[in-house]
Amino acid sequence: MVKRKNSWKVIGFYALVALLVIFVFYPFAWMLTISFRYNIDALKPGFFQKFTLTQYEELFGLKRSIRQQLSGEQKELYNLAQSLPKEQREAVLKKIYAQQKKSQFPFFKYFKNSLLLAGIAALLSLIVSIFGAYSFSRLKYPGRGTIQRGVLLVYLFGGTILMVPLYQIFSKIGMTSNPTLAMISLLIIYMLQTLPVSLYMLGNYFRTIPYSIEEAAIMDGCTRIEAIWRIVVPLSLPAIVTVYIYSFMIGWNEYLFASIFIRPFPSYYTLPVGLSELFNSQHAIWAKMMAASVVTALPVVVLFMALEKYLTAGFTAGGVKE
Repeated sequence: MVKRKNSWKVIGFYALVALLVIFVFYPFAWMLTISFRYNIDALKPGFFQKFTLTQYEELFGLKRSIRQQLSGEQKELYNLAQSLPKEQREAVLKKIYAQQKKSQFPFFKYFKNSLLLAGIAALLSLIVSIFGAYSFSRLKYPGRGTIQRGVLLVYLFGGTILMVPLYQIFSKIGMTSNPTLAMISLLIIYMLQTLPVSLYMLGNYFRTIPYSIEEAAIMDGCTRIEAIWRIVVPLSLPAIVTVYIYSFMIGWNEYLFASIFIRPFPSYYTLPVGLSELFNSQHAIWAKMMAASVVTALPVVVLFMALEKYLTAGFTAGGVKE
């Protein structure tokens, strides 16, 4: 006997799903619509206001903002400098250009810093995770279970607890004295943050690959390392892509440690730190801040959409033990 579905339950279910979708997507839609408004319309109610690309043009340097244009005083100074001797003229122009540079928001510099930091940290974390997860899933040695549980235990401590001791350690060994060392410190911290989950995910996936395939490769003359790169890695591509995206997202969005380690070096700010500074600067205009936030979110969205099929396979594989 086929039981009839209760229509009210079905309607309630779809209404709940619709509410959930609105709850999740509303902030993104609001951010997107403000980024296409003029500054004067930024906080007006309603989704549809006068459309403009001004914020993106100013952000990408295609158009100068009012603050970036020469003020009346600067124009007078510029005209006066034309009649001065060469050395004095260059000194005055240098001062004007320095003032102009201060009025710019270096979006691309922050974007490049974030991209390099998150990309390299994710790649290093992935390489270490492949070997670590392989040893946990395939090799037998004393203390393997303890080490595996210890790695996961580290993940239980939040960033706010580890921030002060980690900064003291890196400061005492001189890793915060210049911007390059501070960026290397962040690379190490991002690797430590992502390793526990990466090891767990890859370890589970490796256990689903029949060991007989590796044995056959080793009997045919492959070394252990060659078996990993030629057999395990190609068969684990969905999990590897998933781990890379996860590690990249952690590094891309990380703010807490970056705001401490690279605070003294403005040229090395990442996007989250730069956007935080934007909120407290003379560029604190909602429309421009929303445009910067949209462009900041784009790499992760594009990466997710491009590799979605691998991501789904990576999350589901290894979840069932056969």
